[in-house]
Amino acid sequence: MISWAASTKRAATCDCGVVTDGARATKPGSTMAHPSTSIVTRMEFAATPERVWDGLMFYEQIDESPPLLLRLLLPLPIRTEGSKSAVGDEAICLYEGGHLVKRVTHIDACRHYRFEIVEQNLAVGAGLLLSGGCYALQQLPGGRTEVAVTTRYVSSKRPRWLWKPIEAIVCHLFHRHLLSAMRRKID
Repeated sequence: MISWAASTKRAATCDCGVVTDGARATKPGSTMAHPSTSIVTRMEFAATPERVWDGLMFYEQIDESPPLLLRLLLPLPIRTEGSKSAVGDEAICLYEGGHLVKRVTHIDACRHYRFEIVEQNLAVGAGLLLSGGCYALQQLPGGRTEVAVTTRYVSSKRPRWLWKPIEAIVCHLFHRHLLSAMRRKID
């Protein structure tokens, strides 16, 4: 099951820190502040939180090609280098045309994993500035687990009423691609 809903009674909560929808962030080199946006996608796994956590911690990259729309709109990933298993670890995510550096900021084993983007040398969505994300795991009955993945970003695209829903659709497509590939390896 995939859910785009912001919250349900049993849903995993993915609190990625103090920056929330509506908070202000400033793009480097700019004097204008833009609102931060968080996009959350949820998916159920037929596995315990421990199995899902191990899959998340040892999941290096997606071997399969992204759907056509993602290939057209987002940079193609090449590989990830570096450790991501302890707070403070940094991993370099290499893409065609650039890279991101992710730093782990919080780990609560089998429940929550949060990171921030500390360097972005990559054009994403014609001007999106990625700021971080997280994974939250919630144990469900029957040995199942709900995983919520969140991406935080700042967009300078205007008008927001037009671009925000488009950005959300693309982000959900990316999340579903990531979670589906991870689920196939774990389930």
